Formats: sequence, structure tokens, C-alpha cells
Amino acid sequence: MNIHEYQAKTLLRDYGAPVSDGRVVLRAEDAKTAAGELDGPLWVVKAQIHAGGRGKGRFREPDAGDAGGVRLARSVEEAELEARRMLGRTLITKQTGPAGKQVGRVYIEDGAGIRSEMYLALLVDRGTSRVSFVCSTEGGMDIEEVAEKTPEKILSFSVDPATGYQPYHGRRIAFMLGLEGAQVKQCVRLMGTLYRMFTEKDMEMLEINPLIITDRGDLKCLDAKMGFDSNAVHRHPDIAELRDTSEEDPKELEASKYDLNYIALDGEIGCMVNGAGLAMATMDIIKLHGAEPANFLDVGGGASREKVTEAFKIITSDANVKGILVNIFGGIMRCDVIAEGVVAAVREVGLEVPLVVRLEGTNVEEGKRIINESGLDVIAADNLKDGAEKIVRAVKG
Repeated sequence: MNIHEYQAKTLLRDYGAPVSDGRVVLRAEDAKTAAGELDGPLWVVKAQIHAGGRGKGRFREPDAGDAGGVRLARSVEEAELEARRMLGRTLITKQTGPAGKQVGRVYIEDGAGIRSEMYLALLVDRGTSRVSFVCSTEGGMDIEEVAEKTPEKILSFSVDPATGYQPYHGRRIAFMLGLEGAQVKQCVRLMGTLYRMFTEKDMEMLEINPLIITDRGDLKCLDAKMGFDSNAVHRHPDIAELRDTSEEDPKELEASKYDLNYIALDGEIGCMVNGAGLAMATMDIIKLHGAEPANFLDVGGGASREKVTEAFKIITSDANVKGILVNIFGGIMRCDVIAEGVVAAVREVGLEVPLVVRLEGTNVEEGKRIINESGLDVIAADNLKDGAEKIVRAVKG
């Protein structure tokens, strides 16, 4: 689960991390008042969407102006004007894709004098099953580009959970970033604060880009992105309240209501599979045969007929889907339950694209019988390779 920058900065402020003062604005007419509550004389107006690259992004609507989603204002009137230009407009960035995201709120905060910009992140390292720090002297730009062209400018290390964060971790980061004097102490303290927040709130990712040295020589978190472990959000009601469903894919949001593991992709072949590993293999073999998957969908091992029906509805609601591959290897998940769900869904929503079904495992013969006697126009597949070949052939004519 992701949250907005202004929400992330509120959390940082609550933990004592240095951030600029700011106000969130939902209506353009409130922007002047919000800016007036800040010190100025320079304000920053930031579009709030769940995507990076806002500063380099562009709005689709011409009346939004040529600048990106992060703009400077030198008066409260100018702050109001920039907020009015952003709200309700569609911001397109590298991470949103060409569809972009509509801006429903902006964040106005005090400007900061910047001496230098750095990069800092905490994340869960799947390789070591530990929390890792990543930092670089090259802040304010794509860390992927730095990693490719100048990897020596990136420091990454894991923290042993047996000891947790220790001051020497902070000093290691400070020396890498070229900090000196009081800045080293600030860094040690800030890294400890961020690590404690990361672990206490069950985060998956915390990115501060840029982390700056102000013109007064102090550290400050100028931007913040946070992602939380969705499986742990139930332990944090305060975090759950920060969820903005308007920023989520409607299909993914609907899937979450039925406890379905669904992720929308850009392809043309919808997939319904049981088991994450089999789902990944199904997506891979579709690509191997020259097509692209439209989604990742794992209905799980204990899915009911109703859950399967809803999963099928979600797949068919995607206008990009030109064909559907159902690939079930029944273990805990019974093939007859999948078949009943597919038949019920097709009868309810109709079937306007090719459908290939491959069933194997528990109650497979009963599942095949249900499909065969349903009267549906279904293409049967004997195995995964056969299923992939048939659905790709059907979609590509």
C-alpha cells in the first residue's frame, strides 16, 4: 500500500525527522489561505499522485501550463494560481505511463535553500531477508541511471536484525555522503529514526529523494515515498486510514474485496491461475509464444465458486483483454469448483473473446465434464504449452 507525499511527511514529522512545513489542498480556492499559513517567501506547489517523476512530468491539458508537477511560487497568489492549474488535470510521468493520473490534491510547502542533494532509501532486501539502506551522493535523479553509469556512487548494506540499527550504520552513510561536523551526528540520529519507523510501521520501502543539505548546513527530507506491507496493514489502523483508493487500479481494488491476488498489466491475454508460481510460469510461457499477459491473477488454493466468478468478471472488465487462459492444477483447489465458477461467470457477463481452459489435478474429470456440458465455446488444452499456443493463436488470428 502506497501513500501520498504529504502523508509520508506527516509520519516523518511525528517521528521527529526534519521536513518542511506544508499544507494539503483539495480545492483551488483554499490554496491562498494554505500558503499564507506558511513562512515563505518561497513556496513549492506539488501535485499529489502515487507516482514518481512528477517534476519532469507534463500535464495533458494545455491550460495547466508547460511546467511539471512540482512548481515554485514567489507569492501566495502565485501558489493559488499553480494549484488551480494542477487540480483536476492529468499528470503524465514516466511511472504513470501515457494514461497519466488525475491530480485530486496538491501539497504546498515552504521552499528550502539547497546546498546539495543526495539519495537515501530503506527497503526489504529479498535476497538477505533484511532491511537494507541504499544511499548515494547523486540525489534528485533516477537512481537506476546512477546504478548503470556510476555504480561506485551507491552504497548499499543490510542491517542484522539481531543487533538492529547501530550508530556505526549512520556514520557509514554519513562518510559515504561526504558529511562533516554536526551533519554526521544529524545523519546518525536521522538514520536511526528512519529505521525505527520502517520496522515499527511494517514498511516495504521508504525513499527520501532528495535528502538535502540546506543552505544552513542541516539535513532535511525534501521528498518522501512510502510503501507498506499490505499483509500487515491490519496491525496499523492509522496507516490503513491513509489509503487513497482513487489512486488504485479499479480492477485491483475490486479484486482486493474478494481476497484475490491480482495485478493489472499491459498485455492482451487475461490469465486465471491458482498458485503464484504457476501464475508466473503461465505469464512466461505466454510471452515465450509471442504475446503479453494482461494480468497476474492467483485465485488461491481455497477459492470458492463465487470467488472464481468474480475473478473472471474482473478479467473480462479489462478492455485490453483479447483472450483468456484459465490454467488450473488442482491440489487443494478443485477443478470442478473452477469449472463451475467459469461457467457461472460466462453466463452472467457473456463471452466475447476466445477462452482456453487447461485443467489438471483434483476432480479434473468432473471439471472437464462441467465445461463440456455447459454449451460454452471453450477451447480445451491438454497442458500448459498447448494452452499457451492455442490462446496466442486464437488472439492473433
